[in-house]
Amino acid sequence: MDLNDYKGVFIFAQQVDNKIDNIAYELIGKGKELAAALGTDVTAVLAGYNVKGLADSLAEYGADRVIVVDDPALEVYMTEPYTHAIASVIKKFKPEIMLVGATAIGRDLGPRVSARVATGLTADCTFLEIGTFHEKENQLLMTRPAFGGNTIATIACPDNRPQMATVRPGVMQKLDPTPGAKAEVVEYNPGFTPDHKYVEILKVVKEVAATADIMDAKILVSGGRGMGSPENFGMLEELAEALGGMVSCSRAVVDAGWKPKAMQVGQTGKTVRPKLYIACGISGAIQHLAGMEESDVIIAINKDETAPIFDVADYGIVGDVKKIVPKLTEAIKNSKA
Repeated sequence: MDLNDYKGVFIFAQQVDNKIDNIAYELIGKGKELAAALGTDVTAVLAGYNVKGLADSLAEYGADRVIVVDDPALEVYMTEPYTHAIASVIKKFKPEIMLVGATAIGRDLGPRVSARVATGLTADCTFLEIGTFHEKENQLLMTRPAFGGNTIATIACPDNRPQMATVRPGVMQKLDPTPGAKAEVVEYNPGFTPDHKYVEILKVVKEVAATADIMDAKILVSGGRGMGSPENFGMLEELAEALGGMVSCSRAVVDAGWKPKAMQVGQTGKTVRPKLYIACGISGAIQHLAGMEESDVIIAINKDETAPIFDVADYGIVGDVKKIVPKLTEAIKNSKA
């Protein structure tokens, strides 16, 4: 393998039902940063059926080029045809870096593609940068939590290409769109022949979300085990309503059965970047911090003044959360009166 043959930063532009997922825009944003350090450009790989019209959206968020793999075999996500599509793109166009979102689809697709093209894959990354590894310059340094979130590992893939990573949704920041921006569009189809690896989809059942996604919230009021009971989350809901935000929670709350996993923030939950994050009765285990420490402003309320949450908080209140939150809610309501 001649590493000099591999150029450019590629991202997998995940789409479902002909709608680009937000993770694609986040990957383009990070890809532009990495590409600038390498003096190269960003290519979005768009796979699906009748999806060419989505290329302009990717261009508006910063893609310099869009490779479109359009085929009826790709209308609904299936492991084998999508693996064939992305692996074929890599073999033909030879990217130096390939980024995939760590979504349900990406976690299925990424490892299979990396095996197909004989390279490494660092999964569930929370930080990416270009740097030096063992005196080799311009390497992709991929950082991810390890050992249950108790340590952070930085991994490189110096001897194989592309350097591949799956990236947690919500960790990277998308760029502001440039309306009307255009990218070079390249249509490529490697050909699809169903074989014994294909599956047959009998029915697609779509789940209707009962609540909005906490990853989209600008303000989050998050509760932990220190709330004492599921009933006490009512006061957090009142505070969130007064602020125009949403309620989220820690893993301990989900494990106790108080709240659904869709509300969980942390390494095994969702990564959030709200403008305001209020942590109520949350001690601040490293697994939880990994999911919210990039919030613009963090307010912590906890009766234990040594709780790790105070190490990342911009403002801290030491005291009984069940007494403080109602007073805080009342003060906010009065300020609006």
